[in-house]
Amino acid sequence: MALPLLRGITTPTLFRANGMFSTTQRPKLAHFLANKPESSVRTAAPKSTQQATKEGQVVAEQNTQGFEAVIGIETHVQLSTITKAFCSCPYNYGSQPNTTICPTCMGHPGALPVLNAEVVECAVKLGLALNCNISMTSKFDRKQYFYPDLPKGYQISQFDIPIAEKGYVDLDIPLEFGGGHRRFGITRVHMEEDAGKLLHSESGSYSQVDLNRAGVPLLEIVSEPDMRTGIEAAEYGAEIQRVVRYLGVGNGNMQEGSLRCDVNVSVRPIGQSEFGTKVEIKNMNSFSAISRAIDYEISRQILLHKESQADQIVQETRLWDESSQKTFTMRKKEGLADYRYFPEPDLPEVILTTEYIDEIHSSMPELPEAKRRRYENMGLSMQDVIFLANDDNVAHFFDSTLEHGADAKMAANWIMGDIAAYLKDEKLSIHDIKLTPLELSEMIASIKNGIISGKIAKEILVELISKGGTVKSVIEEKDLVQIADPAAIEAMVDQVLTDNPKQLEQYRAGKTKLQGFFAGQVMKASKGKASPVLLNKILGEKLKGDC
Repeated sequence: MALPLLRGITTPTLFRANGMFSTTQRPKLAHFLANKPESSVRTAAPKSTQQATKEGQVVAEQNTQGFEAVIGIETHVQLSTITKAFCSCPYNYGSQPNTTICPTCMGHPGALPVLNAEVVECAVKLGLALNCNISMTSKFDRKQYFYPDLPKGYQISQFDIPIAEKGYVDLDIPLEFGGGHRRFGITRVHMEEDAGKLLHSESGSYSQVDLNRAGVPLLEIVSEPDMRTGIEAAEYGAEIQRVVRYLGVGNGNMQEGSLRCDVNVSVRPIGQSEFGTKVEIKNMNSFSAISRAIDYEISRQILLHKESQADQIVQETRLWDESSQKTFTMRKKEGLADYRYFPEPDLPEVILTTEYIDEIHSSMPELPEAKRRRYENMGLSMQDVIFLANDDNVAHFFDSTLEHGADAKMAANWIMGDIAAYLKDEKLSIHDIKLTPLELSEMIASIKNGIISGKIAKEILVELISKGGTVKSVIEEKDLVQIADPAAIEAMVDQVLTDNPKQLEQYRAGKTKLQGFFAGQVMKASKGKASPVLLNKILGEKLKGDC
């Protein structure tokens, strides 16, 4: 019998070689790309992610006249539990193939599953974070399908009674993509196990099966079809990732497959209530890729509608090809009936108590949406709010800095400016640096109290980030105390004006922009120590001839 995914491949033979299970294939598999159009193989000119995303958004908006897209997302979140969902095997990303497996996750006859209680706790946390109703009683089901890396021939999942349902997520769209607040519905959150992984040979003549990932616990989050653009869908996915990381239930790393988004896209004429034929898109390893894949698929479907070829839009799974920036057919989509769900006979119902749920709820941290609203109430701009709340480590650093008395706007500016630039250049995260929130607050206080200038602070900051120490010790060691003596600054101003008579004459003839030149010369003479406030006051008076 032919396998559903490997269409045209008959009589697969499984064997083990070099730690990998392999399946020979006839005819040649060619990485499932046999149906890939030749035009999609070309290599696209390299573009920045943001440039490509914005260009795709513009093209999509131009091509949607008279039509609207309907978008829903199925997000799989891999949980950071110590062991798998139904056995005691660990899972470590990057482990040698087939080294963290046992009879249970390999699907051997007679091996029974035992539910990992931590999976339930993670599911309740995520359900509460997504404002869902938690099911006091839920159950597991068997989802039947045949796939080389699914050793049991079925997946333990949840079908008609998920652990959480009917929720929503709130998010803010970045200003560069139009801004605004959005709320997207959550249909359900359910627990399930992952399948293994197929590794295809370069020749396409065989595939190897790694079962390390088989049985790893997942939470699948199914959204309502509330999104209408690629940007909205990408921001929804990014918010789910933020929530997962804030809760600590998973690392959310898309490059490791720890967070995977499958997007369902359909289009319909504006005003039509019925949905169009939906297409599922897979193989997107970044949020910008999600946005671009959706925009391409919207344009493709609308073009078929306009050319009276809407019947060519069929329910199928398509893959996103990054090099050509196009989607292409992977396989025809199975329906619910094809999975032949029935209750999992080897696992009891999951029964929760109100006390259990309340205890989990009370232990949850402040979530991204609540943090954004709190920052907004501080008077920070939406750009500041979105940046600071995006990463829970950055948000914690910012909050700790404020707890030490720092001004919110100044702290935000330093974190978003010089500190963020350093982290980007050095490819570090904020908990990797030696600067502490206490010392950042001390540096900000030193600026406000006139002890150091902003320019000196930049010099101090680099020292604190790379080597650590205290603001006070760095100032004393490098003799960086700001010159705040009016007489000393006045003497330097007089000297600069004397040394530059031509520029002084031009200034008094109306070329007032030269004030910046004079200020720069004084700062140079003072080695950056002159108080900018006093300097500008004295310089302004001297240039006007007031003294």
